[in-house]
Amino acid sequence: MGDRVLGVLGGMGPLASAQFMLRLTLLTPADRDQDHIPAVLWSDPRIPARTNGKISGPDDPLPWLLRGIAGLKQAGCGAIAIPCNTAHLWYDEMAEAAGVPVLHIVDAAATDLHRMKIGPGKVGLMGTATTLAMRLYQDRLSGQGWDCIVPDDEQMARLVMPAIAMVKANRIAESYEPLAEVANTLAARGATAVVLGCTEIPLGIQAGPADRLHAPIIDTIDALVRASIAWAHG
Repeated sequence: MGDRVLGVLGGMGPLASAQFMLRLTLLTPADRDQDHIPAVLWSDPRIPARTNGKISGPDDPLPWLLRGIAGLKQAGCGAIAIPCNTAHLWYDEMAEAAGVPVLHIVDAAATDLHRMKIGPGKVGLMGTATTLAMRLYQDRLSGQGWDCIVPDDEQMARLVMPAIAMVKANRIAESYEPLAEVANTLAARGATAVVLGCTEIPLGIQAGPADRLHAPIIDTIDALVRASIAWAHG
């Protein structure tokens, strides 16, 4: 069973990690406890902020990320999922240290776009300012035919980043209106779907009515969960 144990590098933020574990349980086809996927969650909220660390932050998250990878390796995990989009800016370093598959959240989102039959074209993309600035999604998705439409600087500063902070502060209900406004703006600009490229954003979007959204959404927590289930089931 050792090679079927899933490692989850979390704490970025803690609620997103908890949601990942909940969705892993709910989306796994299972009739009994033994049908579920063995998993080890490393949830360390002390990891320095990823949103500034890649560009100008004084604290480097990478040593903390590698510490979590080492802990999951020691626990015998056969693959690692990281329910934090911005942490994937250090993907190459983590994958090299892991020595086991590290499931890439952008590839998982692309698989979900295919699953929902959202073909090549324009898709909206919401995420942290760092994730968008470093083109984590744009470059990876463009090779598969999707062009990403992102919020403008004013919306990022006024709506997206404050809403992400609200979720991290457990003010989830308050985050819905600004996030829904941005998602609908992207849809009005021609996005056939909106990728929620920060694992706090799906939590805020789910706090309000889905029928007020004008385009399908790609929940990157669920997308990574589906990729994890696919790995576990071979």
